[in-house]
Amino acid sequence: MGTTAQAAKTISLKVYGITHDNVKYQLSSDELHRITLEKGMGQESSLGALAVNTGEFTGRSPQDRFIVKDEITEDKVWWGNINIPFEPSKFDALYDKVIAYLNEKELFVRDAYVCADPEYRTNIRVINEYPWSNMFAHNMFLRPTESELAGFDPEWTVVNAPGFKADPEKDGTRQHNFAILNFTRKIALIGGTGYTGEIKKGIFSALNFILPVDKSVLPMHCSANLGEDGDTAIFFGLSGTGKTTLSTDPDRKLIGDDEHGWTPKNSVFNFEGGCYAKVINLSKENEPEIYGAIKKGAILENVILDDDGNVDFEDTSITQNTRVSYPIYHIDNIQEPSIGENVKNIFFLTADAFGVLPPISKLTPAQAAYHFISGYTAKVAGTEAGVVEPQPSFSACFGAPFMPLHPAKYAEMLSKKMKEAGVDVWLINTGWTGGPYGVGTRMKLKYTRAMITAALSGELGLYSYDTYHIHSVFGVAQPRECPGVPTSVLSPRATWNDDQAYYTTAFKLSNAFRENFKKFESYASEEIRRGGPQRYAF
Repeated sequence: MGTTAQAAKTISLKVYGITHDNVKYQLSSDELHRITLEKGMGQESSLGALAVNTGEFTGRSPQDRFIVKDEITEDKVWWGNINIPFEPSKFDALYDKVIAYLNEKELFVRDAYVCADPEYRTNIRVINEYPWSNMFAHNMFLRPTESELAGFDPEWTVVNAPGFKADPEKDGTRQHNFAILNFTRKIALIGGTGYTGEIKKGIFSALNFILPVDKSVLPMHCSANLGEDGDTAIFFGLSGTGKTTLSTDPDRKLIGDDEHGWTPKNSVFNFEGGCYAKVINLSKENEPEIYGAIKKGAILENVILDDDGNVDFEDTSITQNTRVSYPIYHIDNIQEPSIGENVKNIFFLTADAFGVLPPISKLTPAQAAYHFISGYTAKVAGTEAGVVEPQPSFSACFGAPFMPLHPAKYAEMLSKKMKEAGVDVWLINTGWTGGPYGVGTRMKLKYTRAMITAALSGELGLYSYDTYHIHSVFGVAQPRECPGVPTSVLSPRATWNDDQAYYTTAFKLSNAFRENFKKFESYASEEIRRGGPQRYAF
């Protein structure tokens, strides 16, 4: 069914119902860049990267993500407002409508694969309406060699039609946009949205079902890097907490920035072949590796350019969620292939807008399981309509929108792997200090980097009363000293200069943790439940 890129650069799509031959197959990044500019669908920035506007949607739409409920998924998926069921007959009818729409469009097709470990490699084919969407697929998925393209057999297919709008009453969607996974037909069907993140997250969600169910691999929404001694570090965190920034370390080789699997062999492999980083307030000084990756071959999304093509990274007039995608080889210090052994440290990243969590703390196994299931970060004023003060935000396993199984399944697998590997687990607050958002200040990146470096090197010392303080609300162990960090910064209470206000806010967040965890209590052991914070009744 496949052909090589050296042929006429076209491919038959009749097996999908597409009958025309106006298909551009396996175009290079440079060719897709050029075509996007020729079609007036993007601009070239002064850094050489392509800049596009994704249109109506500048982020994922979680309420419009569906999974077809069939024999494969019916008894395994954790159905609810995250994994919304979709009827097989409705999917088939909608798929046919999308294909009829694409039969009248020039198409861009790419064969690629996911999972850097050959044992778990999964071939995918991506069919795009827009050239820059296909360039995104080139950047984000792993790129087969010319010889691998000969006889390429895709296991999964992504059908991406941003210009197609569904009719909710007839098609069974909530509104005109949709992202639907069908595990029987092995199709990710995306329409009505130009936001490219739906493409990669569709395949990520599929792997989050397939790998634990069929392969005993723990899929993780995390970044990872490798030290000179061969030790692997994993960074969990929701969008905006610093996964990409903190794992991109000049002294450690980058394995990947967003999606990984932890195998029964205690190795970690990247699902992807690129990075998809937030660029809000990006600077060359603070994040030189990411800044340097923004060049020809990269795609900037929803940024503002001046007349000379210069990017204003502070401009959020389109969205707070400005992004760049680039192939991983745009980063100099990478691990090839994207596989790491010997997991030694796990970091849970949270941007605590309440300013009460320690900037770094060490977790017990029970606390680690509790915080993993909780997946806490915070929303700050202005990021969403109606948000006028900090609000706690919980996303199970630091990636609930992409997790088809019950969170307890992933937490159980993580706990087992942590114990087997004997890892140290750390909670890192990349959010606020000295008060909540609007009062305090954001934790300095150089301090966070210093704390992570100290944890990785063992400089934080063995746990004891002399070296650590137990937080009176959250029960986590705060180091009393850390190289490169002022001692006063390590105690969030001390940075407030108002004990009463601090503890009132800390217990407010504590109660939010406990309220959120109620839906998981019946699945969690007594040990894990004890890993949570103290309760305070106002």
